[in-house]
Amino acid sequence: MKLSRRRSLVPPLVPSAAGRTALASLASLASLASLASLASLAGCGEPAAPPPVTPPSRPSITASAPPAPTPPPAPPPPTTGVPRKDWNRLAVELNLPLYWSLDADNDGALGPSELSVLWSAPKGTSLATYIDGRGAFTPAFHEVHAKIVARHGGDLGKPPATPAEIARRAAVVKELAQGRATLVLTDLSGVSPGEASFVDHLLAAVEVIERLYQTQMGTYGQRAQVPEGDTASQALFFRNQGPRCEAPATQNDPACSALPGGAMAKTSGLYPASELTKPKFCDALAKADKALVDPFTVVVAGDGGALKAVPYHQHFSNDFKIISRELRAASAALGAEEASLRAYLDAQAKAFDDGSWFTADEAWAKMGVKNSRYYLRIAPDEVYAEPCSTKALFHVSFGLINKKSIAWQDKLDPLKTEMENALAALAGRPYKARAVSFKLPDFVDIALNAGDSRNPFGATIGQSLPNFGPVANEGRGRTVAMTNFYTDPDSVAAQRAVAESLFCKSVTPTYTTDPEPQLMSTVLHEAAHNLGPAHQYKVNGKIDRDQFGGPLASTLEELKAQSAALYFTDWLVTKGKITRAEADRAHVRDIAWAFGHISRGMYTDDGHPKNYSQLAAIQLGVLMSKKAVTWNPAEPAANGKDTGCFSIDLKKFPDAALALMREVAGVKARGDKAAGERLVRQHAGPFRGPAIPLHAIIAERALREPKPSFVYSLRR
Repeated sequence: MKLSRRRSLVPPLVPSAAGRTALASLASLASLASLASLASLAGCGEPAAPPPVTPPSRPSITASAPPAPTPPPAPPPPTTGVPRKDWNRLAVELNLPLYWSLDADNDGALGPSELSVLWSAPKGTSLATYIDGRGAFTPAFHEVHAKIVARHGGDLGKPPATPAEIARRAAVVKELAQGRATLVLTDLSGVSPGEASFVDHLLAAVEVIERLYQTQMGTYGQRAQVPEGDTASQALFFRNQGPRCEAPATQNDPACSALPGGAMAKTSGLYPASELTKPKFCDALAKADKALVDPFTVVVAGDGGALKAVPYHQHFSNDFKIISRELRAASAALGAEEASLRAYLDAQAKAFDDGSWFTADEAWAKMGVKNSRYYLRIAPDEVYAEPCSTKALFHVSFGLINKKSIAWQDKLDPLKTEMENALAALAGRPYKARAVSFKLPDFVDIALNAGDSRNPFGATIGQSLPNFGPVANEGRGRTVAMTNFYTDPDSVAAQRAVAESLFCKSVTPTYTTDPEPQLMSTVLHEAAHNLGPAHQYKVNGKIDRDQFGGPLASTLEELKAQSAALYFTDWLVTKGKITRAEADRAHVRDIAWAFGHISRGMYTDDGHPKNYSQLAAIQLGVLMSKKAVTWNPAEPAANGKDTGCFSIDLKKFPDAALALMREVAGVKARGDKAAGERLVRQHAGPFRGPAIPLHAIIAERALREPKPSFVYSLRR
């Protein structure tokens, strides 16, 4: 077989210039070696002189090109394009734990110093997640910001598969839009290491309190049913602590729910499900066994279906053990600091172990503005949100003491006995004035509310606790006024817009957004809970809950306290403690406050009364009947846009407030359930009955502005 020659695919080697020089040098050396060898073999005469050797030339060096310059880093994506209010609204819809506080430099761009991370952020998420050590936004921030920009541009993601689901999700977004996320920011970065550890342990307990409260409300187990990826429904469930819609425009919408399938029947984790559907089951419980309406028990079905009451510390023992452990650790972390706070933490930890709530109240009552810089209440207290308004619901309120309260305490403390005597005289028989020793309000800047204290809209601005037990019955409880709510620029602007849409121009010179008049009313309201016929006052051996039933008792007690705020405002003028002008400003703010609560409606969608809404409606109705407040249907409102407005005759106001106080205190003093029900029916209207026309006008104008929905950030 003949082999063919294959052409090489590799070109012949051709040396470079430097290589050719090196080869020439090697050839010269080889020639010299050959000549020397020949001379040696000849062996004659002197050896021939070697030819001159040319040293090898050095290869030439070509200067390398300078390195290419490193390109500058790409500029970070802009943070403009979405207005601040829209940014915060969309962050809620996307369930992002972020808040743009203020556009401090008015440049329309979100800067790192303007961003806050909320307390509700997942574990491991902090400000460092979104802002690096140089003070610049991280890629994680730009990723979530891009989502907000996309949603602002109309990108709602993949549409739901069914018309019913499309309607539900639209209703959820409408529900969320009725609230305006409003930041409460507290800087704790300067606290001692012990205090920082105390806060960490307290926050661990707060997580369990949130779970406990939702368990009481019967909603905790529903959380897992929220569709994955449906961020708006997730946000609704967190904000409302359950799937139900709570805002005025959507609370009765059958499509509105965080869960597929629309609105569901009201639930409770405090009573058997079989009892919830029975008419007037709350009254039946009280008649069957007083133990079943004990505020610190859960009603369960026992052997044979008989109902029995199980104490909280037994029914919720697993969660209680965690809370108790964290409270003891919080106390230990403080070391020698905060002796009164440590005593309360230890006593409250024991209460979660064995149900000694009243002993813990004793330790709590000893705290105050003079011996602690903190305010903390972590306990079961208020009853308003549960079906029978009987069972105490778990909550946390945590904040810092504001020393400004000392001035109001000095002003009112000498007058407590006179205030009690004045209210007793208006209440009439059979009530008799008693010795009172309650504490006047401490002012608190709230840092965090949780559980029953964390409302979907608004926040409690005053509170007197406890509600039960010796400390409450003997007037030794604590009263606090929360001073840092509704003071942010967004809330102030919204308050003025609503007021100018409802008041006539004649009222606006007396209207003010200064918080002081409202603060005075809060102080008087909370003080009045300790005066006159209160929750534990008995008529024929029955306290108010037994006389009126839980829901009506709650409405009447709050009505008494707020009516006392109106009455004592003018009373303080006669005592020379405030001026007439200060009283007039307070009265106008109190009517504006009433508008806000009336706008929320009188009842929940299942008929449970909204206590503050009803008391506001009763007050407005009585004041109008006394001609202190008048509706002028043809007169332009102060904003120049709306027709129809309220005027206030401040000269008639003191007598009208006096008449209101006498009527309400008398109902409480006599245990007159029929008169209490008549007040509600006349001024708040029956559930599902004909609407009161003025209420609809108030609601339409007030609801143009989203209600504050407070969110919390603790900067540490």
